[in-house]
Amino acid sequence: MIKYTFCLLLFIMSVVFVQAEQLYVNPQTGNDTNSGINTRPLKTIIEAARRVNLNKEQGATTIFLSEGVHLLTQTVVFSNDKYTFKNRLVLRADVMPDDADWTPQKMPVVVTAVPLAPGIGGEEAKGIQPEVSHVTIEGLRFTGSPDYSYIDGTNLRRSYPIWRDGKRLDDLLVTQCLFAGDVDVLPLHVGVIANGYGLVIDHCVFVNCKNPVVFWQTDGGIGSRNAMLYSLVYGCYFSGVWTTKSTNGEDFDFHNNIIANCSTVWIREIGSTRRYKASDCIFAGNTNLAGFGSGPLSGNDASSTDFLEMKNVQTTGTVKIEKDQSKRNYLQLAEGSIGSDLHAGLFKKNL
Repeated sequence: MIKYTFCLLLFIMSVVFVQAEQLYVNPQTGNDTNSGINTRPLKTIIEAARRVNLNKEQGATTIFLSEGVHLLTQTVVFSNDKYTFKNRLVLRADVMPDDADWTPQKMPVVVTAVPLAPGIGGEEAKGIQPEVSHVTIEGLRFTGSPDYSYIDGTNLRRSYPIWRDGKRLDDLLVTQCLFAGDVDVLPLHVGVIANGYGLVIDHCVFVNCKNPVVFWQTDGGIGSRNAMLYSLVYGCYFSGVWTTKSTNGEDFDFHNNIIANCSTVWIREIGSTRRYKASDCIFAGNTNLAGFGSGPLSGNDASSTDFLEMKNVQTTGTVKIEKDQSKRNYLQLAEGSIGSDLHAGLFKKNL
């Protein structure tokens, strides 16, 4: 009886372990031959992805990234489509923005230095590519690419830190992440671009990107709602949000966002007839409120806002962001800026 009970206990413990797969990545102290536990971390995200893709046991997976620079020299593809809404694939910072000891310097920095591949209208580099459903990416900082954007007048080099290709995939949550680029030094073409359904951008910050997020194509079926919530977009030099003809306005939540000092607040794919709602937002200091675009090489054709029902949306005033790197709110709303009541930015808790 004792032997039976002991064996049963071991079996239960093994099941619990499988259902809570955890891997730790530290670019400074890690080694890709290590076990990946907290005290023996891996060195690269690509090795963590390789192990995750090989593990066919059912259950959730969490990959913890330490502070430091995580250099991607090849696209990190997650292809093990075994996850559910509750048992997710999570790629997250070891220390999250709402933790008491968090500082901006503790955000893991993901740098995409992936060799460029041919794409439409030029070349492109993809960073993290979750080709599975039920994924969370949280607490990370993404930079632009060291490859300059413009090859010539008709071809571009483009950096996509987060890319999802599958048009049937569902449920991708990107939360408490910071995307920061520079058009002349580290251009960031689109922070998050995703086909499929259920792309949710929550409490994210986008600074000086070309486009923060593109809600891209679907297979025409049914999936989860898309959303953009509590996010700050500042200084983006093409759009604040981009939707296509596939992005169903009836299944799109857009509220408590600040889009400021950008070229155009809302770009729609040419030919789109979808209608949308925006509530409790600030659209201030932008050149245009709405426009049309057709892809990476398109211009910015201003349009009316008759497709957009705006409720409690402020379009005047000055939004200021904090530039002091020693401040907890670095690259977020500066103290005294308009919009603090919307709680847009990295923090979900009012610390």
